[in-house]
Amino acid sequence: MLTDSITAPLAERMRPRVLDEVVGQSHVLAVGAPLRVALEAGRIPSMVLWGPPGVGKTTLARLIAQYTEAQFLTLSAVMAGIKDIREATAKAQVAIAATPARRTVLFIDEIHRFNKGQQDALLPFVEDGTLTLIGATTENPSFELNGALLSRLRVFVLRSLDEAAILALLKRALVDPQRGLGLSEDALPPGWLSRMAEAADGDARRALILLETAVELRRAQSTRSVAVELSLTSTADADDELLNQLIGRGLRRFDKQGDHFYDQISAMHKSVRGSDPDAALYWFARMLDGGADAGYIARRVVRMAVEDVGLADPRALQISLEAWDAYERLGSPEGELALAQAVVYVAVAAKSNAAYLAFAAAKAAVEQHGSLEVPMHIRNAPTKLMKGLGYGAGYRYDHDEQAAHAAGQQFLPDTLVGQQFYAPTARGLEGKIGEKLARLRAGNRKPPEQTPGQN
Repeated sequence: MLTDSITAPLAERMRPRVLDEVVGQSHVLAVGAPLRVALEAGRIPSMVLWGPPGVGKTTLARLIAQYTEAQFLTLSAVMAGIKDIREATAKAQVAIAATPARRTVLFIDEIHRFNKGQQDALLPFVEDGTLTLIGATTENPSFELNGALLSRLRVFVLRSLDEAAILALLKRALVDPQRGLGLSEDALPPGWLSRMAEAADGDARRALILLETAVELRRAQSTRSVAVELSLTSTADADDELLNQLIGRGLRRFDKQGDHFYDQISAMHKSVRGSDPDAALYWFARMLDGGADAGYIARRVVRMAVEDVGLADPRALQISLEAWDAYERLGSPEGELALAQAVVYVAVAAKSNAAYLAFAAAKAAVEQHGSLEVPMHIRNAPTKLMKGLGYGAGYRYDHDEQAAHAAGQQFLPDTLVGQQFYAPTARGLEGKIGEKLARLRAGNRKPPEQTPGQN
């Protein structure tokens, strides 16, 4: 049951009581949206609500139970075990025996913390409809839930709330005389609500905590002003200082092992590949701000240099390695500037993945053709026996040939003769490499001259 006790925190009191009070999730709750359609049809599937903190996962689960007049049971995966699952199942069976049409919604918060055995314990009861399971998680269900359970659940993705949605929620909480604070919109200095909406970073719970604290601070400030016979109206500078103390240093969403981490390093890599130094620097700064290991980022920048820049600009690899070395010597924060410099260079450098693709094609050829023999003329011949068997026979020493190139000499196994793995682009230095390689390959197609060679 949703509480409205005045002693409860503001975030608890302001939980939506009906679906239309839910903000920011229109993609699943608007008229015609998937979850709304299921609710209105009375067909509530077992589901996972996946989204960041403070977007309404628990509230939505409660509303679903309320909307369908279901018995609502709740467990936290942090504390619960198989015994608790059995007890919840027993309650559901009692409810079914008393009123066969009545459903039981079992809400499990942080369901990703359940191990495989605990998840498996839910399977038969979700399967036969004893329980309508609603799990809430901030982690990717694809990785955290086992396949058997996930196949029986629908996944609804809840999005981080935008500033407009949070601002609307703050205004509602400020003026609501019953569940909110019962104040006028001008009870706080101009701009405070917008600043708090921004600082909340998509988290409604954080926004409401900030609002409640802000009102308490303003009241305390007014009391102190009266005591020292000062004006009740604070100066703009004092207001700004108070708000800055309240908000403190903003905390951006980040998890060192979860989706936010991999999403952001992916965004940084793709920004580099897309030659956008501004975006690459932004994601670099976001990751550092979230506590990512700068050494890990340095390793990924080196990877970008070899995968996406390659031979179009070999200096990118050199600069990336030197930046990594500088970071190892200087540490944070000084060494981070060297990494930022490398990020910018790799982003603006000419791009080529030709070497990357060539290596992948060569590995595929190895897989496909197995252990092909080394041609006899390029085998090593350190002994008389091996020379007698023809090892190295007919090898032409390139430095004795015109332009130091023995044109037409075969180096690939017979099965792969003519195979080309490396296709240089025309970008950057690789354009010059491509021109030279084209000349060499053209020369290889001519009949070899009978030039005495050195074995």
